[in-house]
Amino acid sequence: MDCIVSTDMTAVPDQDEEHDENPLAHCRILGVYSLVKAAGTGHGATTRTYEQKTLWFVRRTEDDEYVVQALNANSIPSGPLTVITKGEFIKNYTPEVGYYEKRCRPFIDSLQKKLDQADKHLAEDDLDAAEKEFCKALLLDEKHPKANIELGKIHMQKGDGKKLATAMRRLMSNDAIFQEQERHLFNEFGISLRKEKHFAEAIAFYGKALEHNGDDAHLHFNIARALAESGNLEGAVAHLETALSLDAGFEAALKYRDYLAKNGVPGAAAEVGAQP
Repeated sequence: MDCIVSTDMTAVPDQDEEHDENPLAHCRILGVYSLVKAAGTGHGATTRTYEQKTLWFVRRTEDDEYVVQALNANSIPSGPLTVITKGEFIKNYTPEVGYYEKRCRPFIDSLQKKLDQADKHLAEDDLDAAEKEFCKALLLDEKHPKANIELGKIHMQKGDGKKLATAMRRLMSNDAIFQEQERHLFNEFGISLRKEKHFAEAIAFYGKALEHNGDDAHLHFNIARALAESGNLEGAVAHLETALSLDAGFEAALKYRDYLAKNGVPGAAAEVGAQP
């Protein structure tokens, strides 16, 4: 993609198109397994120990690693993913035969139907109907990355600042959203925040993403754009330098750094002519 520096900042593209394939795309589903750990309560003479059993959805990667994810109260895999070794898996996890088919699949299928219906409404520009379906999805899985992010985008499009603030708090406390396999989702949402001039929210969101993905040059580039457009030239240049230290041939970062050096902080008209 060509990127020509000029006084029009829209010549510098957002970095939301280059992302690796979802690392879970070729995983094999192994089913539900239980993990039993010893736990204790009390102190001294009142100390009691007991076994704590938790249920986990398990997938195996092509590299023979095992990805485990906790089940929520609705028997849906939810929240952050953890990668463990084959040895850890064999030693600590016990199969719960038939649990996935009988307990998980019905809820997972129901969740997917709600997400598909919400996407259909979005394609029809029916934001109210889409919002309702995403809310229904969150009743099944409150940590679902796509449902949470799409709700945030809907609130932003509808200009509902109060709901957007609530969505942002929910997003910022959900570590599952910022994991590698969701990179395209959270990067796209950050770009949307910036384009709608929610600079503080975009900067906070990208900052959280960088806590989990500090070596992602594209994230550093995109937070630099938000910082520059909010008036923080020094912060923007610092993140551009970090992006270039991670990827010396990052053309968009090089050209944007040159743009800022020549023109300073972007003016209010910088987004005029921007493509949606």
